[in-house]
Amino acid sequence: MHIRRIRLKKEYRLKVWLSLSLIFLLCFALIPRSDRSPAKINQQVYSKKLDDRIVDYSARAKLSGVGKSFNADDIHKKAFEGELLLVRSGRYYVIENLSYSYPYLTPGSKNLLDEIGRRFRDKIESEGYRGSRIIFTSMTRTSQNLRRLGRSNINVSDNSPHLNGNAFDISYARFSTRRLFVSETDKWYMKEALAEVIYQLKEENRCWATYEKMQGCFHVVSR
Repeated sequence: MHIRRIRLKKEYRLKVWLSLSLIFLLCFALIPRSDRSPAKINQQVYSKKLDDRIVDYSARAKLSGVGKSFNADDIHKKAFEGELLLVRSGRYYVIENLSYSYPYLTPGSKNLLDEIGRRFRDKIESEGYRGSRIIFTSMTRTSQNLRRLGRSNINVSDNSPHLNGNAFDISYARFSTRRLFVSETDKWYMKEALAEVIYQLKEENRCWATYEKMQGCFHVVSR
């Protein structure tokens, strides 16, 4: 059986080649790039400075939060009364699909969350990470959430500020980025950039914060 080869005319081959080259150049130009390398990273390690212990601040944290909620109905009631605000993904951060908590926070905690997102974005954009966002993995929990979570997480506490609507967890292992490839150097830089932002707010007496190594997140509680 003879297969006839189909050849494009020379002028069409040229147009196809130019089109593919243009697409490749556009993709290359739109991918955020960083000139960072392990040798160029000289930043301080701020994550280890986030060492607040829940036993030292839990009593004070309750005063700036709301009463515990038993279930989702209690959460929605507090939201209706203005004690809690719904938090949605936006320009500065992504709210993950929450399995053991609800995307609600007290007004003061929502303001703190927004401030962290803004400061982090401002800090990293000039370093070639334009459009990168932090990811929130946990917010307000109910007593029902706590019981379910306790089966798989040994760090769960009955005194957790997550029950009072003024605590949230931010992943330092994952970030939402526009980059097709994120190196370990990129991850390290963004982790410590985020830790520095949180540490500065901690020094301003805006929050308590803990570096949770096993959970891959920074635990933050508004003051």
